[in-house]
Amino acid sequence: MRRIGRYLVLALVVLPAALFAAPSDPGGALGPSLSAPSLKGQLLIATEGMTDPRFDHAVILMVSHDHDGAFGIVINRPLGEKPLAEILEAFGRKDTGATGSVPVFLGGPVQLEASFTIHGSDYSRTHTRTVAAHLAVTPSSEVLEDIAQNQGPAKSLVAFGYAGWSPGQLENELAHNVWYMAPADPGIVLDDDRSKVWEHAVARRTQDL
Repeated sequence: MRRIGRYLVLALVVLPAALFAAPSDPGGALGPSLSAPSLKGQLLIATEGMTDPRFDHAVILMVSHDHDGAFGIVINRPLGEKPLAEILEAFGRKDTGATGSVPVFLGGPVQLEASFTIHGSDYSRTHTRTVAAHLAVTPSSEVLEDIAQNQGPAKSLVAFGYAGWSPGQLENELAHNVWYMAPADPGIVLDDDRSKVWEHAVARRTQDL
């Protein structure tokens, strides 16, 4: 966790849009091919049986899930406030006149230098991906610059890193009952008290294990 600050200052990058299509976790074991409905637009919620400490009580907004694998962003791992000017400077955007700070989140254990902004459907850029009704994700520094200029989305969550699964890996984990699922709720994703996100997401789960 101590490395996060250094990544934010020195190694922020614009994540290629192609990563949305084929995320992966190099350490993951391959499982069966995708046979269940896609979990895109769902919340993946760690159960009490989750043994991986990286995902203890994690709630993940699923951005994509298909035969190429699965990709999501953890929404309840706050890291603290970060000045917008400092973040934009790390992207190479200097002298922007940006003021203020934004809460920064740990979006997952993969590629901590990658930046994502979850936001409402009131905002869109070239690489914006619609995730669910009233929810979208943009993997670009442009949205942060727009936020700094008061031209960004009304509500947003800025995360670094993501959670990724190789083809079949997430299905294997679901078969071992380590995840609940619930429909993505913009209120939980963007408005809720982060200390209550897991509790509120579990209350909306669509299945009992």
